[in-house]
Amino acid sequence: MKDSIGFLINDTARLFRRMFDGHIRDLGMTSLQWRAVARLHREPGMRQSELADLLEVEPITLSRMIDRLADSGMVCRKPDPTDRRAWNLYLTDKAQPLMAQLQHEADQVQEIALTGLDAAERALLRQLVDKMRSNLSRRAAVDA
Repeated sequence: MKDSIGFLINDTARLFRRMFDGHIRDLGMTSLQWRAVARLHREPGMRQSELADLLEVEPITLSRMIDRLADSGMVCRKPDPTDRRAWNLYLTDKAQPLMAQLQHEADQVQEIALTGLDAAERALLRQLVDKMRSNLSRRAAVDA
């Protein structure tokens, strides 16, 4: 099992999350919260249900997490203009400085992970992992 590419990638992702969680603990965030705010930074106005699907968490789990982020002033909910039952999520101005700090921590963890790889190896790794993700995404779309 140790030689399986899937196992190695999954285990590497787990180690990334663990180290990142350690780096951002003092900021009062978890890696799941980071993934949520990063996605909202890239795609403001996303519905809670869409975000739950993308993060692969149960809607109630995301709802509680968004409640905490809203209570801290990082995220706000606005009614969806096309569906009165749905809420769209937006980062607040208060989230912007934290986004920069979180990105800095993510960059540090990535740099640790890539230690010893030269620029060509880093580029090749990115290309190969991106190709794998593309292959799996295409397959998931076909299977759906």
